[in-house]
Amino acid sequence: MLNLDIPAKNLQQVKFMFKKLLHLWFFLPAMVCADVSIPEQIKPPIGNSPVLTVYAKGDQIYQCSLVKGVYSWQIQAPDATLFDAQGEVVGKHYSGPIWEYKKGDQVVGRIVNKVDVATGSAITWLLVEVVSHKGNGLFSDVTFINRINTHGGLPPLRGCDSNHLGGEKRVAYSADYIFYAKRHSG
Repeated sequence: MLNLDIPAKNLQQVKFMFKKLLHLWFFLPAMVCADVSIPEQIKPPIGNSPVLTVYAKGDQIYQCSLVKGVYSWQIQAPDATLFDAQGEVVGKHYSGPIWEYKKGDQVVGRIVNKVDVATGSAITWLLVEVVSHKGNGLFSDVTFINRINTHGGLPPLRGCDSNHLGGEKRVAYSADYIFYAKRHSG
């Protein structure tokens, strides 16, 4: 049997380092997204600059529906927590689609364009135009949003039939969101 008699002070240091390593592993995608090339189809219009990048982790919620005589899983809403580069919770993303930042500052968007970067393994990358704002914080000037570096989130492949009509399934996903605002000439 392994004897791990670690003094209390050293144990605290080990726990601290483990927590830092876990944060680094978990939030590394958000830190490297600055190096990602945004495909032309989803670049925001010229004159918009990034003001915030967050890492999202949560679920895409699908509902079993009957569309034109075919049963299929249809997207209903995201349900994700937003994290900054230090791993701190800074907001949430939910039905609307709505992105909420800190103390209720929020934007609602509509999808302008999509790019399927990881066909069969992840949801699409997006360009979203902001159609409404609430609050006077960081999001008050946001004009466009990119969803990039997606992992997971695809609709289920099975289980949608007459016995499951109206049923919901949550599928884990993660992504980076980049928020843009118009550059102010000065």
